[in-house]
Amino acid sequence: MDSQLSFRTLGIMGKPKHKEVGETIMTLFNFLHQQGFQVLVEDAVAHELAVPVENQQSWQELGEKSDLVIVVGGDGSMLYAARLMANYNKPLLGVNRGYLGFLTDIQPQQVTEKVAEVLSGHYKEERRFLLETDVEGDNHENGKKRYSDALNDIVLYPGEISRMIEFEVYINDSFVYSLRGDGLIISTPTGSTAYSLSAGGPIMSPSINAISLVPMFPHTLSSRPISIDADSKVDIVYSTSNSNEARLSCDGQVRFPVAPGEKICVRKRQEDLWLLHPKDYDYFRLLRTKLGWGSKL
Repeated sequence: MDSQLSFRTLGIMGKPKHKEVGETIMTLFNFLHQQGFQVLVEDAVAHELAVPVENQQSWQELGEKSDLVIVVGGDGSMLYAARLMANYNKPLLGVNRGYLGFLTDIQPQQVTEKVAEVLSGHYKEERRFLLETDVEGDNHENGKKRYSDALNDIVLYPGEISRMIEFEVYINDSFVYSLRGDGLIISTPTGSTAYSLSAGGPIMSPSINAISLVPMFPHTLSSRPISIDADSKVDIVYSTSNSNEARLSCDGQVRFPVAPGEKICVRKRQEDLWLLHPKDYDYFRLLRTKLGWGSKL
């Protein structure tokens, strides 16, 4: 583990207009304030709560000023925060107020106890990488470049229901295959327990420097998921034989149109995500619990 972190200013992010999230944020805010910490709450959620105006800050200010950012919500909230906070190299700590909670591992009934443990120096550190993508072509909406990053996955899918699309995949400039189907999921190890898993992709330990390419309902039974080095260049050319636009999704939160003939470029992002977990965090116990795997008798 790196040298002991010092926590003085704490940021809190969460899902706006979500009752349970708001309750947990206020519990945290009051507890941390009583403990003598400077506490900043993202303004998008704070203005709905009883947070003093002087403690309401933009996410950019949280990234610049906080020694630790606590994310309250589901995995979607952590995905949102991860893409924003990776620029600032600040650690994130997740409190689960969602459904699965693969990334937000502190339960709300233990929030003050577990957060206090972390702030006293009892924590585990973990780094996870993100992907970044841009679309090369002339179809820029309002002249804006189509670029985003993703912690879980980047997904190419049809713009219309029940319509197959055709595309070509290149890895490090080498042609891999052309494929007709419902699309392609490019997943990080973090995203391997999300959409990729539902499509038959492999579960990858977060420590592995790899990504998986998972075809979605391919029109040939020989198409199977493959895993490659995460530092590889992946290019997807959306075939000119397609008569309609496709869509590109990043973590299910950012979407772009892709026109026939355009190329999607996917790379590993230079800045990564810095996570803190309570000392008793166990990734494989998390898998057993969330996926219903058998335990020792």
